Amino acid sequence: MTTSRRTQDRDRDTKPHKYAAAGIKHFWLVEMVGDGHRPMVITYELDPVNKTYVSTGVHHDRLKLSAPYDIDIDLTSIDEL
Repeated sequence: MTTSRRTQDRDRDTKPHKYAAAGIKHFWLVEMVGDGHRPMVITYELDPVNKTYVSTGVHHDRLKLSAPYDIDIDLTSIDEL
């Protein structure tokens, strides 16, 4: 499945700006990448002073976080869920 350029622009630019302006503390961007179309999750946290997001990680094989809550997902077996 391919994603249109307009959808990618909205997900990567428009939504983060609107969410940051609304004060949403965490933002995750999930994209399918590589030959196997596996999920890649880029996590962001709001910088409250500048009202912009700062990247907190890029996750390819495992999504393991403690904020905004504890989560541990094996992204390599996502098709089995």
